[in-house]
Order: sequence, then C-alpha cells, then structure tokens
Amino acid sequence: MGAPLRAQWHHQQESVLAYRIKQASMPEQWTIESFSWKRQPGVTQRQIRGFAELDFVPKAENIVFMGPTGVGKTGLATGLLLKALQNGHRGLFVRAQDLFDEMYASLADRSSRKLINRLARVDVLVIDEMGYLNLRPEQTNIFFKLMEERYRRRPTIITTNLDYSEWANFLGNKSLVEALLSRLRHQCHTVRIDGPSLRDPQS
Repeated sequence: MGAPLRAQWHHQQESVLAYRIKQASMPEQWTIESFSWKRQPGVTQRQIRGFAELDFVPKAENIVFMGPTGVGKTGLATGLLLKALQNGHRGLFVRAQDLFDEMYASLADRSSRKLINRLARVDVLVIDEMGYLNLRPEQTNIFFKLMEERYRRRPTIITTNLDYSEWANFLGNKSLVEALLSRLRHQCHTVRIDGPSLRDPQS
C-alpha cells in the first residue's frame, strides 16, 4: 500500500470511528488509560485492564460496576465502551432514566418492539446510573424483554449505586426481578467499588 493510499485508509478508519463514537452518545470520551488509579484504591487495575482486552464482548459477559456516587463507575464503563468502539464494535451509552423514559414513550405509539430490537442489536450497551427510579410495571416488562434478548448474545455494562438485593425495590415485580437477575448475573463480572469519591477534592 502506497503512502497516499495508506493515508486515505487511515482517514477512512478515523471517520468510521468518529461516526461510531457519535452514534454511541457517550457523555465524555473517558479512557481506561486516563483513569485515576492512584486516587481510587477500590478498583483493581489488573482486572479492568483485563476487561479492556474485550474478551467479554464475544463471550457476551455482562459487567456491573456497583458502588456509591463519584467512585468512577461511569468513567470505567465509558472507557470500556470506547475500547470496544475503537475495535470495530458498535456501542451505545444511555442513562437508565433516559432509557426507561424512552421505554415509557414507546408504549404510547406502540413502538416498544422496535425499541427492543434496536437496543438488542447493539454490540456493547452501557446503562448508566441504575438507581431508585419511579417505574411503572410496563417499563419493567420492556426492560426484562430487552435483557432477555441480550442474554448470552451481547454484553451489557451497568453502573449502579444499589446492591442486587435492592433492585426489586425500584423495578417491582419480585419474581420478574429474580428472573432478570439470574440472567444478568449468569455470565457476569460484578465489580464492587468501595473507595473514595473522585469528585471530592480531598480524595
């Protein structure tokens, strides 16, 4: 490949990546490399760098980052998403509140199936800030269907400040939540971050 062709190819690759990043709706382009490892002893660097090898993508293994506000959950999830995009995968970042709002809106025009299909096809889906949301049973049902369709096919990365035992409190329907968690946790890495808030200037 000659220099002009190589330059053209690189430019094309950069354009394709820029498009994938735009489509992924990432809040910021945090990278695994720029994570504050020294400031966050609650995270095992070796484990996260292992995830960054992206073996979890073809294996359809979920990753759940669990811990209080400000410990770096979103930064780590976004860093892994960016790695996936850089390696040719399609991804999407969505805040849990926005996702459930979209699910509720889809009930009005009966587009829930279309929404599930679109989200089920995403190679790596990041759902940020699963916490105490005020949900209706219909939203929980759509979320369950989505996770069921991604189960063992494509990985989902979730950040949450709630332990699994608390999920029934906002998702309701205890038996449905048990079924959801058994699928979610079947092929899953749960990373509990018990460390200082990175937003605290003292930390």
